[in-house]
Amino acid sequence: MSDEQSWSFPESVQPKADQTQFDLERAFDAVVLVRSEIPEDAYSAATLGTERGGYGAVIREDGLVLTIGYLINEATQIWLTTHRGASVAGYPLAYDQATGFGLIQPLGKLAAPHLHRGLAADVKVGDSAFVIGHGGRAHSLKTRIIAKHEFAGHWEYVLDEALFTAPAHPQWGGAALLDAQGNLIGTGSLLVQQEINGETRHVNMFVPVDLLNPIFDAMLKTGRSPHPPRPWLGMSTQDLGDKLVVARLSQDGPASRAGVRVGDIVLGVGGSTVQGLAEFFRTVWRLGAPGVEVPLTVSRGGDVIHITVKSGDRNDYLRKPKLH
Repeated sequence: MSDEQSWSFPESVQPKADQTQFDLERAFDAVVLVRSEIPEDAYSAATLGTERGGYGAVIREDGLVLTIGYLINEATQIWLTTHRGASVAGYPLAYDQATGFGLIQPLGKLAAPHLHRGLAADVKVGDSAFVIGHGGRAHSLKTRIIAKHEFAGHWEYVLDEALFTAPAHPQWGGAALLDAQGNLIGTGSLLVQQEINGETRHVNMFVPVDLLNPIFDAMLKTGRSPHPPRPWLGMSTQDLGDKLVVARLSQDGPASRAGVRVGDIVLGVGGSTVQGLAEFFRTVWRLGAPGVEVPLTVSRGGDVIHITVKSGDRNDYLRKPKLH
């Protein structure tokens, strides 16, 4: 992520206090800059880098920060910087791979207000919203909910319903999406291309905060996700519209060890054909817990090949946080 002072939105799309129904300055102060350092030998370093940056929203009086999990996955150092310029270290308290949420506990007094959580379910397509990044008005955006639907990510990830906003911006990882009343309804994930009303557009995908409510207490108590781990293939798959193509294999991951190759076209799981990433991943997950054998049918160079992948638990490949 570039220097947070090196860009700003045009004033015409920045939120204005007289156009909002909530305390805009408080909202600015409740969003922090998140910087993390990841060891070079961490499993996710090759794909996500060793220096990551984004945002987080303070959601409790004690300074607890909600962010997107890839910013803190395998992090050994985290720094939180408030809108007022204060910096404190943070601890990666929990990461839920099913939703993508991450929680950071400040290791010092953050001195920032918190946002109240709303419900994305109450927001309709077409409703106005606001994206708040670190840096105040210049790094915040008046936006609109342009779609609510299923989302599948190539990293073996599915949301039954995600929020999509426009205009789009590439640097919204962990940013706070607020409804018209200033309630937190989503956490920024990534920039994607989506077909909206027959037109392909760049939009931002946000994880609905509703998904945090059922797992929040367990994440706080245990530092872990209460979701049962899913069988993981270690296989990044691209949906090219009419076919699913293996784009990347995790080093020494289950699919790589089983003989899957980059460029293979996924035809089915067991005796079932699959169409689309969501159907592919859900079919694998229905087979059982991590360790279950996943019978893949792929096409390679025109030949149909059957490969059995002994799935794994993604968590087993990741560094665990240490509290110093």
